[in-house]
This record gives sequence, C-alpha cells and structure tokens, in this order.
Amino acid sequence: MMRYIHQLNIWPKFVWDHEKIVTLLGAVRNRQGRLMGRMEAIGFNLRAEALLQTLTLDVLKSSEIEGAILPSDQVRSSIARRLGMNIAGLVSSDRHVDGMVEMILDAMQKFDEPLTKDRLFGWHSCLFPSGRSGMRKIVVGAWRDNSRGPMQVVSGPMGRERVHFEAPDAARLEVEMTDFLDWFNRAAAIDLVLKAGIVHLWFVTIHPFEDGNGRIARAITDMQLARADGSAQRFYSMSVQICKERNAYYAVLEKIQKNTYGFGYRRPNHGLAACGGNADHVSLRGKGIDITEWLEWFLACLDRALVTTEISLADVFRKTRFWELHPSELINERQRMMVNRLFDGFEGKLTSSKWARIAKCSQDTALRDILELVEKGILVKASAGGRSTSYLLRDL
Repeated sequence: MMRYIHQLNIWPKFVWDHEKIVTLLGAVRNRQGRLMGRMEAIGFNLRAEALLQTLTLDVLKSSEIEGAILPSDQVRSSIARRLGMNIAGLVSSDRHVDGMVEMILDAMQKFDEPLTKDRLFGWHSCLFPSGRSGMRKIVVGAWRDNSRGPMQVVSGPMGRERVHFEAPDAARLEVEMTDFLDWFNRAAAIDLVLKAGIVHLWFVTIHPFEDGNGRIARAITDMQLARADGSAQRFYSMSVQICKERNAYYAVLEKIQKNTYGFGYRRPNHGLAACGGNADHVSLRGKGIDITEWLEWFLACLDRALVTTEISLADVFRKTRFWELHPSELINERQRMMVNRLFDGFEGKLTSSKWARIAKCSQDTALRDILELVEKGILVKASAGGRSTSYLLRDL
C-alpha cells in the first residue's frame, strides 16, 4: 500500500544532505546579491518598470501553471493601478485578475507581516471571487472538507485516471496548518532561501484548499523569498521558471511525496541537517524524511530563474547605461520619448514619417530631431535599403 510522507509518524520532520545543498545555496545567494545590487544602482523609474514587468510575468505564469490563461494587459494594468504607477495604456481588469494580483502583492509587499489562517482565507477568496472554480462550486475562504471524498491530484482520461498524490484527510487540516504557520512565522536557524523551498513542499503536501493550492503555495514561497531578500521589490520570478519546467516540477514533487526514498537515516559523515516538528534542528543521526532531491531541484530552478531575469532585464540595464552616457536634458522631449520607445520594443522600422506621426510634429521637425540624434551618436542609419530611410539605436 502506498504511504505518502504525511502518513509517516515522523511527519513533518525533514532532513537533507547539507554537503549536497550548500554549494547550490551559495551560488543562488551570490546571484541574488548581484541582481539586487544592480537594481539598487539604477534610477527609480527604471526600477519601477522592472518591478512591473516582473510582477506581471509572475501573475501570468503562476496562473498558467494551473491552466488558467489571464490577459496580460489586464494583469499589467491591475498591478500598475495598485502600485500607483501612472503609465499609459491602462485597461480595465476583471475580478479574477484583480484577485490574483491582490494576493501576489499582499504576499510580496507585506512579507514581514505574520502569515495567518485568516490571511490565507482572504487570499483564497481573492482567487475565487464567484465561489466557483470554473463551473464547479467550491468551498472558498475555508479549509477543504470531506464532502467530495479524498483530495487527490490526478491526471488522465475519466476511468483511467492516475493518482499522483493524495493529501491528508480534511479532519487533520486545523492541526496541520497550525503547525505549518507556527513554523513559517518563527525565526528559523536555517538559511531563509532554504526555508522557502521547505515551505513550498510542506504547503503543497498539506494541500489545505479545495482548489488554488499551487498558486497560494507559490505566493507563500515568494513571500519567504522576499524575507530572504529583505525587500518588497521583486525583480525575479520563481513562477516563470517553474512554468518552463513544470513537468520536472511535478515529477520531483511526486517522487518526494510518495516517500520514494524511505525515511531512516544514519549518515554521520554526510552532514545531515534537519527541520520540522517542534525544533529546527535535530541530531545528525536522527530520522527524518529526506528532501535532498527536492531542495536540489528547487535551488537549481531558482538559480535558473535569476539567470532568466538577468537576460529579461537586459534592456532595462541597457537603458540605464544609455541615460548615464546621454543625460536626458541634452535632448528635447520628443527625442526622449522616441528613444524610450525604441528601448521598449518599437514595432517595425523607425522612419521620419513614423516619428512625425507618433511625436505629433511635422516631418521636417521629425527629420531634424533624428539627424540631431545621429550627430550625437545615439541613432545610426540602418544598412538595409528600402523606400524610406530608417534608423536604429547605436549599440552601447
């Protein structure tokens, strides 16, 4: 008979091989520090732009992992309004988008406040404002009950479903979540990034809600990572990377939750560390549920998320370098607007006629603006021929 880790009498005491984890953890911490340092060095407006980009992707991808595709323009607009950003092109957003955004922002911006049962219930209500998941009515703003039988994670066609995981019985949830929240809110004697990985696994194993557990788990993970960074401003997204690697994510979760490894350890030479239960550390010769492979995957995924962020924010850093070399007061308002458009992903080729249309000026003025920027070494004439001469930003 299958025994899940929450059915073991040592649940939730987790152990891992410290020697296998410490190098990965050090690399992640180093990359985090470099990214935060670079972001602190750029101007306020560009930092706000990067924050908006990161949060938008985080909301979109955390929903996409669960098969929910949200309109990106609505997500971006909802975040911008809640952050008080005055940007062009805002659109109205529906309550499902606003609810997801509200949860993510509450987790990240109030990361240093305690996580409570009522707060989690509020997040859950935000995710399901109609009280339904799709067409199905669900229990909202409360722990799941036993009315639908065991909570299972399944895949496959009806009649040939494969059960990947079965969560603890609903009768256990009050005690399970009390233990989880007590540990989450308590100062831990382990690295806070490592704690984020444990928090994620622990929450999705309890699976306390009828729906939305994955999205809430990722919000809690983001909250813990914000605690690790000591900042409410997030410039990288774990959800974006998990979405790219969702098959591996589900596979390693299933492997750990099904207790593939067993649980007894006596490895005095391997620096075994542990947490869970009523203490953060136990004897290195103690028994526990081995989550080494999960933590290895989690830290490697987080490292890849940081690398992806460095690539996705390359244009922001490029823009920063540009304005350091070319102070904005040396060019006029039209030129400044058009240069920023070029950095933000200008569609098509930049010609004098397109400049005139966007900047609402005459074509003669547009050409004069362009030639001034060519003379300053900001724009260059495109080498490709055509009916109209076009221009590009000079590479920095």
